Amino acid sequence: MPELSRFYGISVKIEVNDHNPPHFHVTYGGMRASVDIDDLVVRGHRFPVRASRLVREWARLHQDELLAAWEQVRNGESPGKIDPLP
Repeated sequence: MPELSRFYGISVKIEVNDHNPPHFHVTYGGMRASVDIDDLVVRGHRFPVRASRLVREWARLHQDELLAAWEQVRNGESPGKIDPLP
């Protein structure tokens, strides 16, 4: 699973051969969630509120890049990296 970015202890990845709709996965402190790229809804039981806010803030800044990364991974290409939050 290629890692797209890492910031504030949050790792962002897209799984190869994953199902639609376009989404990415985040981990933080051993907890996991998925985030829909279109509406930025964080789906994960007990994923920390502060981490969810940071993920949504980051995703809003990079939504076009996330969609491009999703397509690249689906086409068997490397998605590259996306800048973290400062």
